[in-house]
Amino acid sequence: MSVKAIAVNPQDPKHFIEISQPQPVPGEYDLLVEVKAASVNPVDTKVHKGLVKNGLQEPRVLGWDASGIVRATGSNVTGFKVGDEVWYAGDITRPGSNTTHQLIDARIVGHKPRSLDWAAAAALPLTALTAWEGLFERLNIQDAGADKTLLIIGGAGGVGSLAIPFAKHNSKVKIIATASREDSAQWCRDRGADLVVNYKDLPGELAKHDITWVDYIFILNDTDGHWANVSKLIAPQGHICTIVENEHPLDQNELKLKSAALHWEFMYTRSMYQTADMARQGEILNAVAKLVDEGVVESSLSETLHGLSVETLQQAHDKVLEGHMRGKVVIAY
Repeated sequence: MSVKAIAVNPQDPKHFIEISQPQPVPGEYDLLVEVKAASVNPVDTKVHKGLVKNGLQEPRVLGWDASGIVRATGSNVTGFKVGDEVWYAGDITRPGSNTTHQLIDARIVGHKPRSLDWAAAAALPLTALTAWEGLFERLNIQDAGADKTLLIIGGAGGVGSLAIPFAKHNSKVKIIATASREDSAQWCRDRGADLVVNYKDLPGELAKHDITWVDYIFILNDTDGHWANVSKLIAPQGHICTIVENEHPLDQNELKLKSAALHWEFMYTRSMYQTADMARQGEILNAVAKLVDEGVVESSLSETLHGLSVETLQQAHDKVLEGHMRGKVVIAY
């Protein structure tokens, strides 16, 4: 049996092509998943950009966020059976989810929330894992008291849309989110932000509320652009976590004087390095599914495109590249 996929064209890496390939066979820890929907994230466009720049020898299938049905399991798989509905954020070192059938390590897979359809479920895994790991494994805000503050830079994006309710539900901190438009600000408030400010003048905006320093900062866009303000605003002995790589050197002097910590969050670290705790991602996805089914967290799906094709995939990439996405764009297969 052959499967359909949309891949980067090795002859012209700026563009995608449709390919047909044999159905893959699961390794010992793998699930073979019939993909029902996949979302497009900034990581998709960044990997694509790298392929355009550096070239490639054969078609490359992108896409990682997905929801689907288990069609086969590897010999060492536990906790899943054929027919299970699952969701996952994938492994950046393996072929992606822009295909009808994909292999995925069962340890980084969770059971799909029962209350969500395929598209709404596919919008969540990558951003949910990034938000959860950043908040609770890097910043450890669950240990903070009610007198502490958390600043989320980029509150209305895919990660921010989940970081806000996660922090609200699992910590006592006061949540401050940034947004530049009123509809985006309301989006943040609806998800539990205690205060929303405009990122264009963070120190000035916070000063209006008698806030000089914040204890935790979660940077979800433009690390370089926000760095000067972040260095000024972080409290002595505070913690910063960013998910966005810097293009220029980051001046650490002010952080040193404050004994402040800088953490990096990259959701693919566990699968990329096959860490001893990589199964933690499956556990997190199951915990998030429970929160979704309990109504604590809603999907960040904002737009659904229909049918896996060169056209829909390019359209989704274009929307992400515009840089103004509120929530997530998903392709339902």
